[in-house]
Amino acid sequence: MSTRNTCFAVIVAAGFAAAAHAQTKTGGPGLGQPISVADAAPWDLSIQTDGSGLPPGSGTAAAGKEIFATQCVACHGAGGVGQPNDKLVGGQGTISQFQQVRTVGSYWPYATTVFDYTKRAMPHPLPQSLTNDEVYATTAYILYMNKIIGIDDEMNAKTLPLVKMPNWDGFIPVLR
Repeated sequence: MSTRNTCFAVIVAAGFAAAAHAQTKTGGPGLGQPISVADAAPWDLSIQTDGSGLPPGSGTAAAGKEIFATQCVACHGAGGVGQPNDKLVGGQGTISQFQQVRTVGSYWPYATTVFDYTKRAMPHPLPQSLTNDEVYATTAYILYMNKIIGIDDEMNAKTLPLVKMPNWDGFIPVLR
C-alpha cells in the first residue's frame, strides 16, 4: 500500500472512530431532539389483522363519501381511481395476471390494514388528523367503492375484522 493510500485509510479510520465516540458520548449523532412520550403516543398504534387494537368508533360508507371528497379526492381522484397518487379501486381478478392492478380491492388481504394505514398516514399533508369515526367511515367508503360492503354497512372494531377481502386467500397466513 502506498504512503498516500495509507494516510487516506488512517484519516478515514480516525473519522469513523471520532464519529463513533461522539455517538457513544451523546447517545446519538447529535441531530434533532428526543421525542417525548406524549408526542410518540399517537404513533403507538398496534392494530392486528384480527382487529385487536382497533379503537372505539364507527362509520358507514355513506358518511365516508363526504370525508373522501374533502380529504382524499385530491390525491386519489374521484371514485378512488387514482391520480396523482395510487389507485384505490378496481383491479379485482388481475392479481394472477402478469399485468396486476394492485389496489385495496384487488390486493390488500385484510380490511383492518386499510383502517391502520389510513389512521397512521392519511390524509397525506396531515396524518392522524382524522377522528376514529372518520377513519372508520373512510375505510368503509373505500371498501364500498370496491364493492366489498354495502353503503350502509357499519364498520367498527367488531365488524371490520369480519370483512373478507377479495385477496384474503392470496397471502400465507401468519395467524388466522
